[in-house]
Amino acid sequence: MISLFGFTPDTRPPGVWAQIEGVPHLLSSTAATHLLDLLSDFDPVWCTGWEERANDHLPGLLGLGPWPVIPIKNSRGAGTSVAGHWKLDAIDAFCGPDRPLAWIDDFLDEACERWATARPGPTLLVPTLPAAGLTEVETTALHSWARDL
Repeated sequence: MISLFGFTPDTRPPGVWAQIEGVPHLLSSTAATHLLDLLSDFDPVWCTGWEERANDHLPGLLGLGPWPVIPIKNSRGAGTSVAGHWKLDAIDAFCGPDRPLAWIDDFLDEACERWATARPGPTLLVPTLPAAGLTEVETTALHSWARDL
């Protein structure tokens, strides 16, 4: 939701091109603005294959973080509440079952939906499009959800 892909060259979203460990990324400046806006209602945490490297790159490139990182390298795979998405086990371990949780990702599948439904704590899944990232629509929904808790 920060590193965008799948857009056509003539519809490139606003962002910063960066070469990170030899891989080119278009980092969404729009998503960065929205994440900063969400700080009034949320305590952000990175849950990314970049792991700690998110804090190595994103603060300087987008002004985000440094934020805590959910360690997924030691993840056992699927979540403890349901089988599925590769991040679930790590999120379960980091957040516990009862903490309110909003998860923003460009790859949320049916296993994520089952997991969110099974969690005892309030849980909101926020899917984003890989070519657009976090937009005002999702940000507004996140603020509304947080205020309704």
